[in-house]
Amino acid sequence: MLYVEILGNLPSLAKSEVKALIELADRRFKIAEEDYLLLAIRGNERAFPFLDRLGMAHEYGILLFSAENVEELYAKAESIDWSEYIAGTFKVDRETMRNCAHDVENLEKKLGAIIYRQGFRVNLSNPNTLVRVYCGKKLWVGIRVRFFKAKTFDERKADKRPFYKPIALPPRIARAMVNLARAKMEILDPFMGTGGILIEAGLMGLKVYGVDLRRDMVEGARINLEYFGVKCYVLKRGDATKLREIFPDKTFEAVATDPPYGSSATLAGRKREELYEKALESIYEVLDGYLSIAFPADFNAEKIAEKIGFEVLEKHYQRVHSSLDRYFYVMKT
Repeated sequence: MLYVEILGNLPSLAKSEVKALIELADRRFKIAEEDYLLLAIRGNERAFPFLDRLGMAHEYGILLFSAENVEELYAKAESIDWSEYIAGTFKVDRETMRNCAHDVENLEKKLGAIIYRQGFRVNLSNPNTLVRVYCGKKLWVGIRVRFFKAKTFDERKADKRPFYKPIALPPRIARAMVNLARAKMEILDPFMGTGGILIEAGLMGLKVYGVDLRRDMVEGARINLEYFGVKCYVLKRGDATKLREIFPDKTFEAVATDPPYGSSATLAGRKREELYEKALESIYEVLDGYLSIAFPADFNAEKIAEKIGFEVLEKHYQRVHSSLDRYFYVMKT
């Protein structure tokens, strides 16, 4: 079993990202249980390379066991051979979630003492192994495999890029959109803008394809990709509503994109609804797989997408600010 601690700002999106990635690893892997922001996953270490791609998560690790109460936790901890999980020194670290239903005062010390009695040394400042305890409706005990530092995402925010435009997805969300599209080898963003989605995909090792109508955006995206060390890319100046003309002999396994929402300049003088519908038709022509796409909440994306031929699998709501509500959709051809 594994665990993932997801972010709390967009939990439904975060959960779906986890689901997409573990399914890429093995169709049999499933989310077995949820406890607030803790997801218990039926899977094994084959999921690690895919979970390493997570954007909307704090961490993931190996789930050892759950307990209905503190006494059961201590009893299970006594029966475990910790040498299978601890290498070198260790520390017990507790996460008290909002729905914590247990008295967990001094839990770290008591669990640490149980492990210590099996012959392991404690190091509170720099342990080799971090034993994680989550308190929610249940108590969960695991071994952290990877923690996702916020700083690494902050370093890729729009204002940290050499080519900067203020309207861009946060890196964590951009990365989640790539993962929701179930990209394995490559991905297309037909409204690439400054390249935020392509940066995240490229850093995962995917080959990235980008299209934008504006010459300055194509050049700016190239500058940004090079800045972050992404080398395997194809960028085209072109119209997202005419993708088959741009890629006459290419079919993509995944598309992730965030179309423009606003001004006539960003929409190239076209009506927003017309642009969205024609773009969906164009994407459908070049896609054999999954589409992850964002639309303003007042656009009837489901009806139009289904008319074109897409199967709409998911949608996730976000309130961006007072004048923008949007949905993130996952669709399949």
